Amino acid sequence: MPFGEGGTGMDLTVAVLGPLDVRRAGRPVRLGPGLASLLSILLVEKSRHVPADRLVELLWGAEAPNGARTTLRSHLSHLRRALDADRSAPSIVATVGSGPRLGYRLDLPPERVDAYEFEQRYAEGRGILAAGDNPEKGAAEIGAALAMWRGPAFADLADRPFALAESARLDALRRSARRDRAEALHSLGRNAEVVGDLLGAVAEAPYDEGLRRLLVLALYADQRVDEAAEICREGLTLLARRGIDDPALRELQRRILRREPIAPPRQAAPALAPVVPRMLPPELRRFVGRDAELAEARTELASGTALLVTGPAGVGKTTFAIRLAHAERDRCPDGQLYVDLRGFDPAGTAMSPSEALRLFLDALQVPANRVPATEVAQVGLYRSLLADRRMLVVLDNARDADQIRPLLPASPGCRVLVTSRNQLTGLIAGQGAHPLALGLLGPAESHRMLATRLGQARIAAEPRAVEEIVAACAGLPLAFAVVAARAATRPTVPLAGLAADLREAGRSLRPFESGDPGTDVRTVFSWSYRALRPAAARLFRLLGLHVAADIGLNAAASLAGLPPAQARQLLDDLVGAHLLTEVAHNRFRCHDLLRAYAAELAGDEPDAVERLVEYYLHTSYAAPLLPPSSRDRFDMPPAGPRVTPDAVPDVPAAVEWFTAEHAALLAVVDLAVAAGLDTHACRLAWTTMPFFDLRGHWQDWVTVQRTGIVAAERAGDDSGQAHGHRSLARAYFYLDRMSDAEPHLHQAMELYRRTGDPVGQANTHRNLCFLHERAGRYRDALDHGRQALALYREAGNEVGVARSLNVVGWYLALLGEHAESLDHCERALTLQEKLGHRNSQAHTWDSLGFNHHRLGDHGRSVHCFRRAVELFQELGDRLGEADSLGRLGDAHSAAGDPGAAVTAWRQALAIADELGHVGVEELREKVARGRPVEDRYLAHDSRLQ
Repeated sequence: MPFGEGGTGMDLTVAVLGPLDVRRAGRPVRLGPGLASLLSILLVEKSRHVPADRLVELLWGAEAPNGARTTLRSHLSHLRRALDADRSAPSIVATVGSGPRLGYRLDLPPERVDAYEFEQRYAEGRGILAAGDNPEKGAAEIGAALAMWRGPAFADLADRPFALAESARLDALRRSARRDRAEALHSLGRNAEVVGDLLGAVAEAPYDEGLRRLLVLALYADQRVDEAAEICREGLTLLARRGIDDPALRELQRRILRREPIAPPRQAAPALAPVVPRMLPPELRRFVGRDAELAEARTELASGTALLVTGPAGVGKTTFAIRLAHAERDRCPDGQLYVDLRGFDPAGTAMSPSEALRLFLDALQVPANRVPATEVAQVGLYRSLLADRRMLVVLDNARDADQIRPLLPASPGCRVLVTSRNQLTGLIAGQGAHPLALGLLGPAESHRMLATRLGQARIAAEPRAVEEIVAACAGLPLAFAVVAARAATRPTVPLAGLAADLREAGRSLRPFESGDPGTDVRTVFSWSYRALRPAAARLFRLLGLHVAADIGLNAAASLAGLPPAQARQLLDDLVGAHLLTEVAHNRFRCHDLLRAYAAELAGDEPDAVERLVEYYLHTSYAAPLLPPSSRDRFDMPPAGPRVTPDAVPDVPAAVEWFTAEHAALLAVVDLAVAAGLDTHACRLAWTTMPFFDLRGHWQDWVTVQRTGIVAAERAGDDSGQAHGHRSLARAYFYLDRMSDAEPHLHQAMELYRRTGDPVGQANTHRNLCFLHERAGRYRDALDHGRQALALYREAGNEVGVARSLNVVGWYLALLGEHAESLDHCERALTLQEKLGHRNSQAHTWDSLGFNHHRLGDHGRSVHCFRRAVELFQELGDRLGEADSLGRLGDAHSAAGDPGAAVTAWRQALAIADELGHVGVEELREKVARGRPVEDRYLAHDSRLQ
């Protein structure tokens, strides 16, 4: 049963924002400690299948009693009795699998859990604030979300290991919501409310520097100067006990004590510039019939109702939807969004809502580094961008209502068109969608379809054969398309012969029968398949092994072990038989029913699978997104003689290839593991990393790298494991999951030591530098930088030595040891210039500028920062350019040239606004004031590599 569509949970509510509270129809449901723990585990897993052994481990740990599985079954039985109102309906606690794969899943609609509602309302409020036009409404929405809290998340279970991560995540979101609401209220001048909200919040989270600073600003603005100064003093004392300094809070205290004016509150981030996306696929020129359905659909869309187009496989839902969408373009002047959700993909690679959101946000030209990390926040941004716009959103081939709900816009001006084989009753009941069922074509439309494709004269010449073909195809448009394509390619063959072939073909594909005894899609598919020449039939079978709906020419050639020119001829045969569609030059798509049929025919083809995996591995390995130094970390044997990787000449071409193959790459790693190609899987996980890094697909990076680590472990590849753990830590850095990153860095270090890889150890030490810098432990960061430097020298790795000299110099500068820092940075620069490593030179010039600025030599500082800016511009490193421009402005200001300072800050601000840089507000304040404020130098991402 799909999550959220069961009827038994609709009167049940679960509250976890505080002590666990379960109610049915408003009345408490009493659960003992064991049942409360079991329910909480299933809640934390969010409808995922939890194996029984895992439940035993989470409930009792190492102290599991004898007969724990029996006790677990008893707990589950009692929990079902407590939760299920209707014993005749499927249980909310579903049993999944059997034998060693036995497990359980909670089938409770997410909207019945208060944490889900909190995240939704917070995302809505945050989206309103991001739009910048109604901070009062945004603050009210976030306030309503915060009002749902009754205490810490999972308050009575927060010390249990299974609840720790989720309670910490929710509590962090709560603090974030408090900060966002406080900033909005502060901007509105409602400081008394801010104080009332934050006094308790700061007491609960005394080390949250952002909350404390907001409380101080509100107190000061409310003329409560002594209290503001005391909150500053208290915070600085607490942080000092942990060895942490907060320069911003210290500066705030100084200005309060001097009664100086403080800059106005932060303004909401500017709304992203509206774009007009045009994502609709081309319209089928020979569209026949459906006049009544089109008229009904246009009427419903005009009323503002979401339209749900349903019907059996092959009935033409997508063709109908695209025809309808093109007809609606004039009514949707702000653009059209389209996505194929792959809901019934035979490889099981249905698109997640988060992946679809990323596609839409890309189409709306949201920079990757401005896309939020969580799906809830992505939904809020997406809906904010569509607010007050008239757009058409086409969600094609949906699996279930849960896949659709996050993609529904909130704006009444937007029109939504959904297609699915399922009826999606949850979407109809919950969102009021209007269902439009496409039936089979009637006799008149069936004849029109054949006449359009074969010509009226040929149809009129053999009326009895036409009637038999129409009866056999039973009104299924996909069947008519295949039959007509075959008839069109054999103009001299009588239609009576084609009718006889249909009549005599075997029946199968039972899951996709239309219900008419004379109709079976496999009848048409098998007949068309048997008519292919042997080489084309073999290629069609092999396409059933592919893991995505689309395939490129060289991937198909490698799968078949053929030269690309020969493969192209066979692909043309399949396109001509309507078994494939060429969706772009040398790129082909197979309808999911046809892929299912091809998969049934494919059989066991391990050599073909290995060739396919090698194609993806060697193309991604040679692509210029992967630096040469990374390629050297693996022993990569040449591709097999019948594998043809794509030639990817430059970075734009590489980005285009990775984007097109994104879904396939995710699935190919799993395919390699399933085929026992563990070494290939490990290396493929590494070669995908630069693309995920570039495009901000952090969660995909985590998923693939975890699989790569498992593959390396199975292969006994310690080096592959080491690289995998270090790569996974970097992905966690970007997700701001430092506590998750740290153990992987330590595992990587141990493995590098075991394999005797000093460069790997050095790289890991540089990553540990960043970890310690984020925690404010500069002395520890310096120690790791020095260890990295020593190891690079031991290995004779000059590039590493050059980078680490600057790293060591940087941490010396942060510690105020400028003379020694300058010595390291100057030696780094000399070596980097010798090696021609321009990216490292840019960072080192920036470090030199920082040192000279702190030493008071502002003329030299200006020169260094200008050189850094020039190199960053040459390299296309926008983040580095913005950082160095900001500090160039500071240097100009200190040198007594305020005009040049403001110019540099404005240039930095323009880039920071574009990238969503964390320092954008500080730059805005510098431009507004015409003088610098205390800033914090941020480590560049290059240090993570």
